[in-house]
Amino acid sequence: MEKKSYDWFEQRRKTRGLELAHEQITKAFDTVTWLQKATKCFSEKNYKDAKKYVENLYKAEEEVDALRTDTFMELSKGAALVSDYREDLLHLVKRLDTLADHVKDAARCLEMLYDAQIPKELLDKTVFMTSKLVETAQTLRGSIEKISSAPNEAIREAKKVGDIEHSIDDEYLKAKGLFVKYGVEMNCGAMVIFDDLIEFIEQAADMCADTADYILVLSSRE
Repeated sequence: MEKKSYDWFEQRRKTRGLELAHEQITKAFDTVTWLQKATKCFSEKNYKDAKKYVENLYKAEEEVDALRTDTFMELSKGAALVSDYREDLLHLVKRLDTLADHVKDAARCLEMLYDAQIPKELLDKTVFMTSKLVETAQTLRGSIEKISSAPNEAIREAKKVGDIEHSIDDEYLKAKGLFVKYGVEMNCGAMVIFDDLIEFIEQAADMCADTADYILVLSSRE
C-alpha cells in the first residue's frame, strides 16, 4: 500500500512513537481494503482469492495489534512528545485499532459462510456495504492527513465520513429486512452468521464516524 504523508505527524518532532503511529494507521485502513476485496470475491464464488485476501487482512490486523503495543510504549515515554499531542495520538490509535478488530471479526464471519448458500441480493448488499466502508476509510484518511496543513478541509472531509456512514446504516437495515424475504430458504445458522457479518461491517463504519468526530476536535485546535 502506498505511503501517505501525514503532515500532522511530520510537523511535530520526529520520534519513533510517531513513526509507529503512522504505520499503524496505514495498516488499519489496509484491513478495510482487504475485506472489500474478499467480500467481492466471495459474492462471485471465487473462494480461492477470497481466502487469500482474508489471510492478507489477518496479517495486517496482527501488525496493527503489534504496532499498537509498540506505539503505546513509545508514546508513554515522557520526552516522546508534547503531552496534548501524545494523548491525541493515543486516542486515535485506540480508535483505529478497534476499527481493525471489527473488520477482522467480519472476515471471520465470511470464512464461516464459504459453504453456505447466500441469496444474491444479500451478497450484493454486503459488497455494497464494504465498498462504502472503503470510501469511508479513504475519506477519513484524507481528513487525518490534512489536520495541520488544511484544517478546514480536514473538517469538511470528517463531516463527509458521517454522511457515508449514514448510507451504510441504511443498507444495513435494508439487508436485515431481507431476512424475512429469504428466511425460509436460508440455513438458520448461516443467517445468524450473516447477521453478525453485516453488523461488524456496520460497527466498523461507526468507528470511522467516531474517529471523524475526534478529528473535528483536533482540527479545530490547529
